[in-house]
Amino acid sequence: MTREVHITGCASFLPGDPVGNDDLVRLLGDDGSTASAAVRRRVLAANGIQTRHYALDRDGRTTMLNEELAVEAVRQALKDSGRDLDQLGLLATGTTQGDLLVPGFASMVHGRLGGGPMETLSASGVCASSMAAFKSAVAGVRLGEHDVAAVVGSELVSRGLKQSRYAATTSPERIGYDAQFLRWTLSDGAGAVVLEPAARPDRPSLRVDWVHLVSHAHEHDTCMRAGLADGAAGDDGPRPGQTWLDRATAAEAERDGLLRLRQDVRALPDLFTAGVAEYVRLVRDDRFDPRQVEHVLCHYSSEHFRADIFRLMREADLMIDEERWFTNLSTRGNTGAASIFVMLAEAWQTGRFTPGDRILLVVPESGRFSFAFAHLTCVGPTGPEVVGTTGGTASAVAGTAPSGSAAVGTAPSGSAAVGTAPSGSTPQGTAADSQAGTVASPLGEPEAADDEVVRWTVLELAGVWAELESRLRRVPVLRRIETGTATLGDYRRLLLTLRPQVVEGGRWIARAASNFSEELFELRSAALHHGLEEHRDFRLLDADFAAIGGDPDEIRTATKNLGSEALSAYMFHQAGQPDPVDLLGAMFVIEGLGTAKAARWAGLLRDQLGLADDQLRFLLYHGANDDDHFAALRNVLRSPLIDRPSAERIVRTARVVARLYALQLEEIDG
Repeated sequence: MTREVHITGCASFLPGDPVGNDDLVRLLGDDGSTASAAVRRRVLAANGIQTRHYALDRDGRTTMLNEELAVEAVRQALKDSGRDLDQLGLLATGTTQGDLLVPGFASMVHGRLGGGPMETLSASGVCASSMAAFKSAVAGVRLGEHDVAAVVGSELVSRGLKQSRYAATTSPERIGYDAQFLRWTLSDGAGAVVLEPAARPDRPSLRVDWVHLVSHAHEHDTCMRAGLADGAAGDDGPRPGQTWLDRATAAEAERDGLLRLRQDVRALPDLFTAGVAEYVRLVRDDRFDPRQVEHVLCHYSSEHFRADIFRLMREADLMIDEERWFTNLSTRGNTGAASIFVMLAEAWQTGRFTPGDRILLVVPESGRFSFAFAHLTCVGPTGPEVVGTTGGTASAVAGTAPSGSAAVGTAPSGSAAVGTAPSGSTPQGTAADSQAGTVASPLGEPEAADDEVVRWTVLELAGVWAELESRLRRVPVLRRIETGTATLGDYRRLLLTLRPQVVEGGRWIARAASNFSEELFELRSAALHHGLEEHRDFRLLDADFAAIGGDPDEIRTATKNLGSEALSAYMFHQAGQPDPVDLLGAMFVIEGLGTAKAARWAGLLRDQLGLADDQLRFLLYHGANDDDHFAALRNVLRSPLIDRPSAERIVRTARVVARLYALQLEEIDG
């Protein structure tokens, strides 16, 4: 029987103070030539790195060993997880170059780290070596062989970047761009994670859903290398007598430049093409759904290559929004095998992840074209279990609603509260989701009697809802409400922001009703009825604002922010089109927020700010009444009035309105 695996601690260690671009020559040295300076400027402009760290003193002398960097990261990760060193059963390491040729790097790290007897693993390679170590450690915990494992990626490359290692041979002109590129790109650091079978009881953890590693060396020549003469590697790799060990002396190998790290930058476009192809295969195999990924942490050596990656993903029509990508390349530098864990530690420790978020880790390795992927899910403190079902879905146990408020983890009448997960993946709907205000699409899943059009519509709108959830979790004012740090000023600004939109809601609904043809008479009637119910809602906002001490004139004269302006303009434009059936998509978003979120936000604000019900009437009203509105919407979407072209219009408008509504809320702190 296998177990779940969770990252319960994460840390990084970066030696010394940040080093800016102006200090590189002072620390690493330079030959002073115009040609070298031009190459350096070109590389720095391309890689986008502004600061990085080296284990060097002010005079360029090495101050630490690679194993020491790794030890510091592991110790801090153990501290972060609340585990003691003597509980550690497995230590897995990844690095490009250890301090010694023999023994293995993990043995050296263990020797310096201390603790008791433990299993060790030294994964070699380049950037993906830490992910290879990670996968092995995950397997050890999943199979029950270890209860606590630590994984560390570490690099101390600065020793090989000093000018003395470049000046020992030939003229600067013979030191190719492939070596210079890495010289001004790589830096030192370590990152580590702690793995356990159970999630933390006191704070969020990161569940490891799956890890995927693959090599394409059979199709590609060596790209990043050390120990090999230029031109020595053919299609099948080097021949006897061509490696650094074949030289008469180590000094001869050094003189001929065989000990310098090199990267064939001309081959990198092929690396990204192969990497995106592997990404596409994972999507096609239902390992994950790009629409349901909230965060992407991708290791790449240079900002210059980011645009290439995005272009290829867009061409495959599987792009994940750029705002979901996180990198600290510009401030932490390229630390090779450590980079992915250095990124993960910063993203986690700065509060980027909330329960329910899904994180994709991506590490392309140029050594000879290897790729590593991992899918994580942020889970809340230990709570109610998730009841799994077949078909890659799970029903989440509803979280407890704030005292006096309606529970929002309940599915609409007649549907199941389930979130669709990719086939074969770990269910994503957890009790922690409810605690974080995350619920499945208000439409639920397709029903057995649904035809193909309805099924397609329900599933596509579920994707829209997942994207909206992701955006809302990053809205500052909503994050403060969810984390218990909201102020009365936050609530006041929320009311001021919503009023113009609510006032105009009744107007655009009326305009839409007037543009429905006789063939869609039922939709016209529904719109008129809905508009009649909605057009007085702004008075609830006014009353709430006054009840918390606001000036009635201030809210009556409130102006629209940038997001509200965009949302209003779009809604009136769509409402003015013939047969604006697509506005059902707008209703899905707006009424969905009412039925799924309003009561929860009201309860949280009541508990945090000590408010009474007569100060929260707008949110409480929509939390209680939007269920009926949504039931009517559900019936319309399942009616013969909606064909496939209409459904496509509905989904597109829902996607636009979701983004504009989130922008409206983001602008509260703008």
